[in-house]
Amino acid sequence: MKDTGVITGVRVTHSTGSVDDVAAASTREPAAVLGTLAATDGVEEAFVLQTCNRAEAYVVTGDAGAGRAALAEYGADASDEARVEMGHEESLEHLLRVASGLDSLVLGEDQVLGQVRDALETAQQVGTVADVLEDAVLKAVHVGERARTETDVNEGVVSLGSAAAERVAAERELEGATALVVGAGEMGLLAARALADRGVGRLVVANRTVANAEHVVDELDVPTEPVPLSAVDTVLSRVDVVLSATSSDDLVVGASALADAGDVTVVDLAQPRDVDPAAGDIQSVTVYDLDALEDVTEETRENRREAAEAVERIVDAELANLLEQFKRQRADEVIAAMYESAERMKAREVETALSKLDLDDEEAAVVESMADALVSQLLSAPTKSLRDAAAEDDWSTINTALQLFDPEFDADGMPAAVAAMLANDDDAGANESPLGAFTDDD
Repeated sequence: MKDTGVITGVRVTHSTGSVDDVAAASTREPAAVLGTLAATDGVEEAFVLQTCNRAEAYVVTGDAGAGRAALAEYGADASDEARVEMGHEESLEHLLRVASGLDSLVLGEDQVLGQVRDALETAQQVGTVADVLEDAVLKAVHVGERARTETDVNEGVVSLGSAAAERVAAERELEGATALVVGAGEMGLLAARALADRGVGRLVVANRTVANAEHVVDELDVPTEPVPLSAVDTVLSRVDVVLSATSSDDLVVGASALADAGDVTVVDLAQPRDVDPAAGDIQSVTVYDLDALEDVTEETRENRREAAEAVERIVDAELANLLEQFKRQRADEVIAAMYESAERMKAREVETALSKLDLDDEEAAVVESMADALVSQLLSAPTKSLRDAAAEDDWSTINTALQLFDPEFDADGMPAAVAAMLANDDDAGANESPLGAFTDDD
């Protein structure tokens, strides 16, 4: 039987807080966060997505209150305004919007879809996702793929690296300039490509592992020089532009080295920051961080407004399908529990009847078959009614039906998720989901 617990989420993103808020929320590696969440009482599943402009965590629990308690410490170091709690439906919708690029700093950017896939793979390796979150994230990936194949939402500027290059190009002439890219990961490669496309004369790529820097060099058609990360300070004196995008926990571009570098434009794409914030006080140095890319990304958003509206429609339709899927699963679990109760009652009564009759095996089989048929026919109509009630979020009707079929039902082997639903029903209205699974105001 599928698990049908409720999802609760917490997010700190570029749209709710600053780059420092996101950095404060991402103080630990995702695998470590997953391990901690999975070990928390009541948590059945966990998923974490941490990138340069978002820190998000999701759990599956028996009820929303347990989910909020499990996530109480996640993102707690960010400002109160930046930290957003999400209920079941909001969590699902947000995951779909993230993967589709609607919630990205650069609308429609492609990199986030790979980051969602990577985060799911990490959770699968750690063993913290199962039916609920795995279905939700896979649906989000599917929506992201549809958004990019069925609309033009990712035409033009499609990464933070290209947005950074646009920002620098608006500041200074790039034709023939020398640029330093710090970091040879995916973001660094995208930034290097964007700078090369805009006509820089020479690129220097610095990375902790020089072999990875050489890989970036092989991707570009402009003169490019790979150097170790330790050489950054010495390289600064001969570059015009710096784009930094490492995963280092420490600063890698110092203010003192930039002070001697002359007229330099710096874009810090890292989270936590790569560039010493004090560099912004140097008169000859212009420093931009993720928060400073808003004007470029807003222009992109305006240009893609029509495509974004098409993606919104895809998200709305897919979200409705996903919510309907979860409702069916919830109804099926309640129905299965009802059948289990009826089966126990049938088995008990058949055993009693057979003990009082002198029947051979064939005759006993007829009695058992008749009992099976009676149970099936008696529960057929209620089963349809229960599925209809679940579709309408009418969990009070489901509770009443269960009590009518077996007043002591919840005392004898009820699945945990069903027990949670009925336990919460005392506080829910007649047409409200007691889990808060389809409303966010519990």
